[in-house]
Amino acid sequence: MVEVQKEQVYVIPLRDVKRVPCYKRANAAIKDIRGYLEHHMKSDDVKLDKGINELVWARGAQKPPRRIRIRAMKFEDGQVQAELAEE
Repeated sequence: MVEVQKEQVYVIPLRDVKRVPCYKRANAAIKDIRGYLEHHMKSDDVKLDKGINELVWARGAQKPPRRIRIRAMKFEDGQVQAELAEE
């Protein structure tokens, strides 16, 4: 059994997706979320929950949310799993 080493709630700003063409903004948002978690959790193995993807793509590719609240858990083997944080 792999135990949770670190658990953290992050509010990730996605305002920087304006730097890409409007039809690629949701893709850029997913990459930004993954990159943010890699940097802050210090791991290259990041798994995003299906709910995160559905929230980012809910309004289409051109209008991702401005920020997203995520609960990330880092396990002893270095893997990071992220899911939506409950409000």
